[in-house]
Amino acid sequence: MAASPFLPPLECLSRVRVVLHSPRHPGNIGAAARAMKTMGLSRLCLVTPERFPDDEAWRRASGARDLVADATLHPDLDAALVGCVASVAVAARPREHGPVSMPPRALMPRLLELAAQGDVALVFGNETNGLSRVDVNRCDFLARIPTDAAYGSLNLGAAVQVLSYELRMAALAAASLDGPRPEDALDSPLAAHEQVVQLLDHAARALVTLGFLVPGRPSRLPERVARLARKARLEQEEINILRGVLAAAEAAARTAVDAPPIVDQKDRD
Repeated sequence: MAASPFLPPLECLSRVRVVLHSPRHPGNIGAAARAMKTMGLSRLCLVTPERFPDDEAWRRASGARDLVADATLHPDLDAALVGCVASVAVAARPREHGPVSMPPRALMPRLLELAAQGDVALVFGNETNGLSRVDVNRCDFLARIPTDAAYGSLNLGAAVQVLSYELRMAALAAASLDGPRPEDALDSPLAAHEQVVQLLDHAARALVTLGFLVPGRPSRLPERVARLARKARLEQEEINILRGVLAAAEAAARTAVDAPPIVDQKDRD
């Protein structure tokens, strides 16, 4: 993946994908598109929608029908996040060993900084069950809208509106300060979602080869390793280094298994 040029804050909004995972009601797809367009977002991604295309989505979109027409369809969350350098799961509650949880107002400026370096995504679950634990753990951050404890249920379109608004406010604030500045000069571009997934899959295989993880035995270790990797905001070159280390460790473990036992000289005598 080639390095992405840094963009001014408001232009970074063009790099934000809004991912709706398994939406059940097509009207909410249209409502989400309308919420996005009012805040300057334009990239709508749909993961296995129950009904789409559908006239209700078209009607509810009103002036944002172009976003509905251009929406991309994906078979799973990983496919929708290909090429993203960061993703935010939007959920009602934190998940143990899951990604770092922050309120949208605190998180959106950070996401905007990352959007200056590549595509990012806001991921919303369906209207009934939200996002599964597995899908939350595929993301880098978790955003929780601070609703009232007595009634915390938000319509999908309303949730998209809240996050889109906070992201736009972060962009306007950054624009007034001359735009986001990268914290450090990167030696290589940030790793994309699929590269991090490949690293985590490789790490899981290596842990089994090294005997650190037992297949079939329940363990939270993969989730903790994933959290660690996503918090690190790894660059592509760092991914390559870590995978090289894992490959060397696997090779050493296999060599140790295949090597003949060491016989002490006095045993020979």
